[in-house]
Amino acid sequence: MASFLHLPAIFTLPSPLHGASFPARSRPNSLFHTRFSIKCRYAEANVNKDAFNSVSATIDVLADVKPERVVVLGGSGFVGSAICKAAVSKGIEVIGVSRSGRPTYSGSWIDQVNWVPGDVFYVNWDDVLVGATAVVSTIGGFGSEEQMQRINGDANVVAVNAAKDYGVPKFILISVHDYNLPQFLLSSGYFTGKRKAESEVLSKYPNSGVVLRPGFIYGKRRVDGFELPLDLIGEPVERIMSATENFTKPLSSLPASDLLLAPPVSVDDVALAVINGIRDDDFFGIFTIAQIKEAADKVRV
Repeated sequence: MASFLHLPAIFTLPSPLHGASFPARSRPNSLFHTRFSIKCRYAEANVNKDAFNSVSATIDVLADVKPERVVVLGGSGFVGSAICKAAVSKGIEVIGVSRSGRPTYSGSWIDQVNWVPGDVFYVNWDDVLVGATAVVSTIGGFGSEEQMQRINGDANVVAVNAAKDYGVPKFILISVHDYNLPQFLLSSGYFTGKRKAESEVLSKYPNSGVVLRPGFIYGKRRVDGFELPLDLIGEPVERIMSATENFTKPLSSLPASDLLLAPPVSVDDVALAVINGIRDDDFFGIFTIAQIKEAADKVRV
């Protein structure tokens, strides 16, 4: 059979779907089946280099078309906006959900995101989850014990179950590194809420759920209209820790040692690791700081 890899070809494909209706809530919607024909014309060389035969063929192809449509919860936040921006740059359709809705600052990528204002406890999931191929949650925060349990735990549990009910095939959670802290510190509402959310993801999505556990995330963070250049601190610290890793590794077994030894992670690396999770069906489970960086390298251009 002639190879198509190195021969010029002309493909005739149908126009993209317009006004497509998505399945109802009770029906999975991760795949759309489309039948189309590909007409190829190519030149096939004979043994005699002076003679060429022109061959024309029509091939019927049955393809599974899975358009990427990602919902980012907390999409206008520090990590969420980086994920939205990275997804848009990869040609992924993005819905950004947050209480504040569309970001107030400008950016070409912002216009390419469908912004939906809403709280996960009250949002109309029909507006955001129908047709989604993945949900990414960046929901988290600090406050009282009750508030941290509700934000880091309960809010994410609600999102996981909603995604499962709507047949969304993947769920990606941005969690947190445990910093090798003693158990009595890990019992705070922040960590217990995060771990509760992790358990829900891995329970409902055992073969496609992704939990990323970054440490300190650096980048340019916007707060009340101002831009905090956290990368001026995080980037050099990450390089120093990477260079001294062989010397500091024996100390990693000490309680709370990771408060000093866990390397920072670029917000862009976290975003690219999410893209890898969206596209790689073999990428699921819990991922450490080092594994987040490895996943980011796989999709970095």
